[in-house]
Amino acid sequence: MKSKKKRRQDDFQKVKLKVGKRKPQADNATNTNFRSKGINLPEQLKTDTSGPTTHRQLGIYDLLSQLHHYNANVKHGALLGLKELLSSSPSVLDQYLSRLLSEVAAVFTDKDGNVRVAATRVLRFIAQSVPAERVAPFFPLLRAHLSCAMTHIESSIQEDAMKVLDVLLDHYPAQLAARPAVLLTNFLELISHRQNGGGAKKAQDSKGRTWALSINPNRNVTSQQWRLSVLLRLGRFLQAVVEERPVEEGDISVQNEGVFGSKDDGRLTPHCLTWDELRCNKGGIKVYEHSGATPTQHSSFKLRPEVDSSGTDMEGLNSAEAVQNFAATLVPLLLEVWVESSATDTTWSSCEGAHLLSPDAMSVMVQVLSVLQLLRKLAPQREHQDSLDAWFRKEFLGDFQQQFMKNFPYGIQDVPRHKKKVNLKRNKQVATVSGATVDPLALNITLCQVMVSLSQKNALGPEVDGDWLAPLRTFVRETLSNDVKLSYRQLYMLLGTVWKMMLTQRSKTVTEELLAAVYFYYQQKHLTLQTRSLLLSFYSKIYEQEHGHTHIARSKVLSRWLGSLPVQLVQLGHRNPALSARLIQSIQAAASRGNTDLLSSLQTQACKLYDPEEGIVVLLPVESQQRMVQLLYFLPKMPKPLLANLSFCCTAGRISASLAASLIRIVHLRSSLSGWLAGSQEAALQDVDYISFLFSTLTGFSSDKLASLQEAATVRALSTSLLSPVGLFPTQLEQFSHHWDVVEEICHCLETLGSKSQCFDILQSGIQEYLSKLRVVPDSMAAGLLRAISSLLDVSTLPNEQVLRFLSQCCLSLLTQLVTQQQEASANTNHKREAIWGACVAALSSVPRLLRMVLQLRIGALNEEERPQLGQILSMLLQHTPLHNQLMANTNLLVEMIQHLSRCSRGATREQWLTDLLYCYSVNIAHGSNAQRGNLSVRELY
Repeated sequence: MKSKKKRRQDDFQKVKLKVGKRKPQADNATNTNFRSKGINLPEQLKTDTSGPTTHRQLGIYDLLSQLHHYNANVKHGALLGLKELLSSSPSVLDQYLSRLLSEVAAVFTDKDGNVRVAATRVLRFIAQSVPAERVAPFFPLLRAHLSCAMTHIESSIQEDAMKVLDVLLDHYPAQLAARPAVLLTNFLELISHRQNGGGAKKAQDSKGRTWALSINPNRNVTSQQWRLSVLLRLGRFLQAVVEERPVEEGDISVQNEGVFGSKDDGRLTPHCLTWDELRCNKGGIKVYEHSGATPTQHSSFKLRPEVDSSGTDMEGLNSAEAVQNFAATLVPLLLEVWVESSATDTTWSSCEGAHLLSPDAMSVMVQVLSVLQLLRKLAPQREHQDSLDAWFRKEFLGDFQQQFMKNFPYGIQDVPRHKKKVNLKRNKQVATVSGATVDPLALNITLCQVMVSLSQKNALGPEVDGDWLAPLRTFVRETLSNDVKLSYRQLYMLLGTVWKMMLTQRSKTVTEELLAAVYFYYQQKHLTLQTRSLLLSFYSKIYEQEHGHTHIARSKVLSRWLGSLPVQLVQLGHRNPALSARLIQSIQAAASRGNTDLLSSLQTQACKLYDPEEGIVVLLPVESQQRMVQLLYFLPKMPKPLLANLSFCCTAGRISASLAASLIRIVHLRSSLSGWLAGSQEAALQDVDYISFLFSTLTGFSSDKLASLQEAATVRALSTSLLSPVGLFPTQLEQFSHHWDVVEEICHCLETLGSKSQCFDILQSGIQEYLSKLRVVPDSMAAGLLRAISSLLDVSTLPNEQVLRFLSQCCLSLLTQLVTQQQEASANTNHKREAIWGACVAALSSVPRLLRMVLQLRIGALNEEERPQLGQILSMLLQHTPLHNQLMANTNLLVEMIQHLSRCSRGATREQWLTDLLYCYSVNIAHGSNAQRGNLSVRELY
């Protein structure tokens, strides 16, 4: 036993240390007798430069990972870094859009308020940079996080969710309104709660009040201010839902200024849809029972569910029943909100000031009315609108009369401002909720529009709904008649109210009163273009409904407005082309219906409107010019001064050639010589005036202009010669082309008249009396006269000697001009040369004795410069086939001229023009089929 104990003690025997001796080394001692060298890895020490970073050297992955940190300050810094990174490097947004949206949306419900505010700012920055089509695939995630924030138990998170909703409403209203059902329920839960004992079936009952307003004392704002902010967002959301609904044919929006248009009941619009479009979801088909004979929207059979652009099923307000169910829940809550707000107003306690509202109560009432107004527009289709209005009238007309119409119209109460120290932070929050001060006029106008929509349609007389519509009618009439300054939106709503009252009341007295009030406002000065256009559109739509409504037909106010339109058009002139275009459009619509008041006024102002110098027909844009020319067809009479203006408009070049041709055709149709008059329409002008109009337009120059060309300076500049007996005034290419197109149209009108010989006699009488004594003639007029004479000449027609001499002089002068300018003419003048040459050839080949008079030229009096020109003229005539018969008949004169030119040009070398002339004669005349009839050969010419 002793030995075992001794051995056990030996195992743990303490080593005795001796002084002066080294301490024995422990068994687990580390040997430090070695050297080490540092290993430098520069690649690992470098900063990651694979992507952009913030000033803290944090990349996109670092910032996104910090959003999951438990510390609120870290998450707040990460959001600030994200905004910095996206601002400096926009390319990051394109690469990481999906993850950015998911991570930022996840912190909408964060417990820290600063984090939520920073997340909202980042979301706004992303929304400002990314279009809606790129966000569409990720928007369901944003909508889900927004719904969670709106229904969160924390009131502060709900308040910040409203700011997120503002961002989405500003930038992505279409995507937000694509699936409205969930968000509409969230809006209800923000201001109310379900009562105990109510079920889903009871909630869907239109008479069951299963929702009640809720109060949360823990909010930073009062319950009234919170409900006001929620109603403001609800109104914007419903507006987005209404705007994103598909617009049917015939619907007119606010931008088109035509909510006053009536609906076309019973009109079926056919749809052309291919299988590929249906398969690719490019269009939808709604199937009705009974093959469309009696359409029913409650059909149990459906071809396929409606899908939106993202491919998901549409939900929410897609049926009239769904809209009614939602309105049955929301409208009672809105009435309770208004009653609660009005109950806190002290002015309701006194009868005298009951119509005065505080700014807060007025803001609440405006939002309530705006939401009610939007609820009416949620009808999925136009045919559901009437049933929805009838349902609103049946369910809530009594409540609206009691709550809204009791103290109408409303005014604002002057609240004294007490100078006291207020909490700046709370004051700022209240200001963001309440917004700007509401105008009492806007509130009353909105109330009028809401209440008038509930009036009974197809009423039998004005006594229906007269008790509560009378104050509204009085307010509308006084507002329009008392020089009240209205904004465009307010005027638009008032006109819509007037339109609704007129269609529902169906009273001539009421219609005249309302139209007179609108006309009083229409006569005010300094109205903007948009406002003036809106009023014009309103009256135009009213006039379109005249034949369908007996109480609108033969309205004195409407007739007075129509009669003033031409006068306004003259006064406005070209200062505002857009407004002038609207006036012309209204005038044209009334003129096409034969309104006597408008046509009488238009007849009186016609000379001013069609003035060739200052009239709007030459000063307005092309579209308005076309409408003004079309108005000529409806004029009762076309007197001589008006025809003179129209002729000058055609020839002055202030309107296009095609429009001038249209004007000539319209004047032609209104004359009795055309042989075509529509219905009982009488001829607008006499035959003499019509021929005078054509002749004046054919010349292309006024008498004053032609007289000025005969002055001594012009005659000396355009000196005449034997080869050019008439001085030709050269017109510019653009002017000549314009006049030539007009001449072609005039010739067409002359050819369609009954007797060409009589027209020719009239035309040559005008030439003999007014033009044959001219020494200087514009080349465009000379060519036009030759073109017209050749088109009217008949076999039995014998031209006058004086007229024939004048035409031969014009023809010879034009041919000389062609030869003279042939070398220096450019390619741009080809059209002018071809037109002149065609007119000369047509006249020489069709007018008897005209070519003989040209060939009877005294060659002996020609100088050396004119002989080559004459030779070139003869060569050109010989080469033209239509003149072959005429030249053969005048061979003796032709041979005599060639012989004389040959004798005068004898020399050592023959000139080229003479060689060309002899060659053309030998080919076309000497070797012709009638060459054996005593004609001289080429050899005998020398």
